[in-house]
Amino acid sequence: MDSATLIGIASVVTAGLTTGIGCMLPALAEGKAVAAALTSLAQQPDASSTITRTLFVGLAMIESTAIYCFVVSMILIFANPFWNHFIAR
Repeated sequence: MDSATLIGIASVVTAGLTTGIGCMLPALAEGKAVAAALTSLAQQPDASSTITRTLFVGLAMIESTAIYCFVVSMILIFANPFWNHFIAR
């Protein structure tokens, strides 16, 4: 196998792992955050606006992790900076 093929295989495998792990773990974290927020709302209904606002900020931050993993995998597949380096050789 030449080096371009190895870079292609490594890029696709890494992109798959990045997308798989980067989407599963934030989904689990979002579920845990929502469950904790619902428990807090059940215990303290007077603080619902504060809990809800904090929940949405936290969910946005958790979701950004999944989006960054997706962006990294798209860069590895479609705009890999290593392609030009190994094709030039």
